[in-house]
Amino acid sequence: MTQKRLLKKIVQITLLIAVLPNGMISHAQIERFISGTHYQEIANPVNTNDASKVEVIEAFWYGCSHCFRFEPLIADWEENKPEYVDFVRFPALWNGLMKVHAQVYYAAEALDSVDILHEHIFNAINVERNMLQNEDQISELFAQHGISQSDFDSAFNSFSVRTKVNQAEKRMGDYGIRSTPNMIVNGKYLVATGENVRTQQEMLEVVDFLVEKEKATIMGSGD
Repeated sequence: MTQKRLLKKIVQITLLIAVLPNGMISHAQIERFISGTHYQEIANPVNTNDASKVEVIEAFWYGCSHCFRFEPLIADWEENKPEYVDFVRFPALWNGLMKVHAQVYYAAEALDSVDILHEHIFNAINVERNMLQNEDQISELFAQHGISQSDFDSAFNSFSVRTKVNQAEKRMGDYGIRSTPNMIVNGKYLVATGENVRTQQEMLEVVDFLVEKEKATIMGSGD
């Protein structure tokens, strides 16, 4: 193709885009990430906590080095997320140690101390190699950050914490989680790194794409 014909072609394409209806442009943008390639649709969507918001769940494990490296990214994402997004942490579990660590998370949550303890729990396991596999190790860590032994005992062994752990175990199958970190958007979509989503940053880009898709659904249902 000659330079003159190429220039003519570019002008034609530019003019075509200029006159496309807005809906067609939006549709082109929507197709940036594809179901079954960049994310998976959950066969039986899971109810969310707040139907007026788009729920985004981070499925993590404190003992997962990938989750440890993901933490600065997801913390920055959480800080800058839109108000219509409800961000929820979800401790994944498929073995005994992960179940203990899920109990650690929900105990911290019960004590309103996730913001204080979350990073320290990650560091204890991934940096200090303290696997937090028994109550003594866990209570000592909590005590180092201002949680009394009595408060720890009442939270860690409470009925509500154990109930949340059991509920999380059931939801593992509902969400189809097989690895960590995973992201679940509005109970409908599972996003993970892999062959077509190579980096954690790209995983968050897929999440943002799905959030916008679900935002349109929520806004539409409110009309």
